[in-house]
Amino acid sequence: MVSAYQAAQAAARKAIEEAYSGMATVTERKKIRDERTKITKEVPVIVLEDQPCKLSYETLQAASDSGLVSAVTQVTKLFISPDVSIREGSKITVVQNGVTDDYAFSGIPAVFPTHQEIVLKPFERWA
Repeated sequence: MVSAYQAAQAAARKAIEEAYSGMATVTERKKIRDERTKITKEVPVIVLEDQPCKLSYETLQAASDSGLVSAVTQVTKLFISPDVSIREGSKITVVQNGVTDDYAFSGIPAVFPTHQEIVLKPFERWA
C-alpha cells in the first residue's frame, strides 16, 4: 500500500518533471583498448542520452566597496531525475529552447526524492 507521503512525493516529482523543457546527453571519457594496435586511449563515450531535464539560471551580484561596477556571476543549475548518476568530469550537453550548450558539473549534486540539482560550469575541455 502506498502511504500518503509516498503519494505526495510521486505527485511532486511528476509536477517537477512536467516542467522539464530540455534534454541532456552525458558523455564520459573511458579507456578503450584498440585490439589492433594494442594502444589504450581515453575516448568520449555517451553514457546517457536524451534525458529530460531543465536548466535554471540565477544571477548573483557581488557588492563592491570600490565604487566600480559590481561583479555579476551567473549560476547555471541542472534539474534532472534523481535516478540518474552523473560522474564528476562528465560533459553534459543540454538542448533547451532551441539552444545547445556544453557544461561540466562543478559541485556535488543535491539529490532529493523528486529530483537532483547540479551546479554547472561551461565545459572548456577534458581534464
